Amino acid sequence: MKLINASPLRVSLAVPVLALVSALAGQTPPAAEQLPAFVTSATRTPAEPKTVGAVVDHFSATELARRQVSSLAAALGTAAGAPLFASGATGMTTSLFLRGANSNQTLFLVDGLRLNDPNTDYAVLLGGACIGACDSLEVAHGPQSTLYGGEAVGGVISLRAQRGFGAPSGRVAAEAGSFGTVQGAFSAQGERGRHAWSLSVQGGQTDNERPNNAFASVNTVGRFDHRLNDRVSLGGTVRWFYGDYGSPGDRHTNDPDNSERESNLVATAFAELQPAPAWSARALAGGQQRRFVATSPRAGRATEVTVVTNRRAVFDGQTSYRGFERNRLTAGATAEANHTRNTGFGAIDRRQTLVAVFAQDEFSPRDDLHFTAGLRNDDFDTFGRATTGRATAAWLIARRMLKLRASHGTAFRSPSFLDLYGRSAFYTGNPRLRPERARGTDAGIDWYPGTGRSQLGVTWFETRLTDLIASTPDFRSVENIQRARTRGAEFSAQLPLGAAAEVRGSYTFLEAENLTTGRRLLRRPRHRGSLDGWKQFGARLSVGAGVAITAQREDIDARNFRVVDGEDFTVVRVHGEYRFTSRLAVKARIENLLGERYEEVNGYPALRRGLFAGVEWKL
Repeated sequence: MKLINASPLRVSLAVPVLALVSALAGQTPPAAEQLPAFVTSATRTPAEPKTVGAVVDHFSATELARRQVSSLAAALGTAAGAPLFASGATGMTTSLFLRGANSNQTLFLVDGLRLNDPNTDYAVLLGGACIGACDSLEVAHGPQSTLYGGEAVGGVISLRAQRGFGAPSGRVAAEAGSFGTVQGAFSAQGERGRHAWSLSVQGGQTDNERPNNAFASVNTVGRFDHRLNDRVSLGGTVRWFYGDYGSPGDRHTNDPDNSERESNLVATAFAELQPAPAWSARALAGGQQRRFVATSPRAGRATEVTVVTNRRAVFDGQTSYRGFERNRLTAGATAEANHTRNTGFGAIDRRQTLVAVFAQDEFSPRDDLHFTAGLRNDDFDTFGRATTGRATAAWLIARRMLKLRASHGTAFRSPSFLDLYGRSAFYTGNPRLRPERARGTDAGIDWYPGTGRSQLGVTWFETRLTDLIASTPDFRSVENIQRARTRGAEFSAQLPLGAAAEVRGSYTFLEAENLTTGRRLLRRPRHRGSLDGWKQFGARLSVGAGVAITAQREDIDARNFRVVDGEDFTVVRVHGEYRFTSRLAVKARIENLLGERYEEVNGYPALRRGLFAGVEWKL
């Protein structure tokens, strides 16, 4: 096994991180913070985390703010089995390989609405979007197509705006630091009578390090709820991301004037009904409007401009019935229409409609046994149908302090419009393509020490993929010709050590192989781990530190396009907060404390050491 190089300087600088974690681990965990009351992404219904037979990571806005993590990519980067790789600095396209699945085989749900599909990319938003102060983030691992349809092969990322609660409150924050970074944020939330609201606005800019690499962005998210009566509630969400990125390409290219801009708007309206004590229902209607523009000026020739627009309209409804003893039956339907135009390669201008139905049974024959089983059928007017199924089991033993769990499910990824219908002088799409298929199994153990929200888990998983779409031997079309397998183990730990300290860590061992070519899948590290610690000292001072390690992966050389061994890298961050009053606080953080020079994607340098400081005022 190839070991990660560790210079004396790195070892000495890592000592404070390990010392902090050791100090935290020595404390006695009282019953302070609790597990999140419910998670929803694993079953599409509110479920107690201990009863879920699948792996679900939950990140609250409070926890992320405490760690001074505001970007979506940074939040996801600490989840087990979820390596992210950015093609450059802040704002550049970023890909996620959840459990080794391809970057287009993970589904993003935003406020209950599908954000991506084979024709609608999430990479720019993931590279630049922020987590709102009212957001909740869940990561459901493994095949999830039975609940959510296509692209949910590696799992599902669910980002939801939360309902406002309690007395009205707000926050204003500003930050400045290295690389010409300036950014600000405002948030407000609360409830009054039958109304509740939450709002978050964040924006700023950074120059990054390379020429023509500046990034400016705006992120807004809002939610409004109105309770008509004890049985009916109405609401809506609006979320908008805008990013403007100077795109110099790889370090061998250093393009001086390429740029990329994206606007992504998602809006929903929903109704929640409780017709009877044992019967509930939810209906959601929403839409998405995405516009991506890439501009490439060329000397002596007309500027090359590629415009991609994605429009989506969705209706999603489900109902749950608990009238049968120890059962909860959930069934629903989804209807979706989308339209994609792409003026670049393939000259795409296509529409697609989808109608899907699903059913799921959650069954608990005893208080310590919990099962789920479900089926779904997706019917596309482009390539046909896809049917998927899923089952999970969870068994609580040792006074509910230990959970044995397992799950098995199938999933698919739809062929894109480019795959099916693209045309150019050297390429013709294949309308006979089948969807890519996956079959995944996992088994694991979770331990809940004490009565707080402490949790340690270990999971073995394996996913087999067939009918993968790849180029024909002459590269003039595509066909279903490849197979792949990903398997490994995930370890996770969350240890709130009282109300004033916490340790969170994860590690993933992954073997990912293209069974058709016999080569390792690109950008899937064999070893990936992270460890974060946080501690409150008295009423005013809090500090934290984190380390992330990536090792043993293959990549493509940006200069000659050959497969090469990707470099191993270790990134350390530290952060602190001092609260002058209950309202006023100052914050500081150092990213890449060791000054590591590394490239997550070959040819695209990551940022070196950066120092940032800010102020926060609670309204």
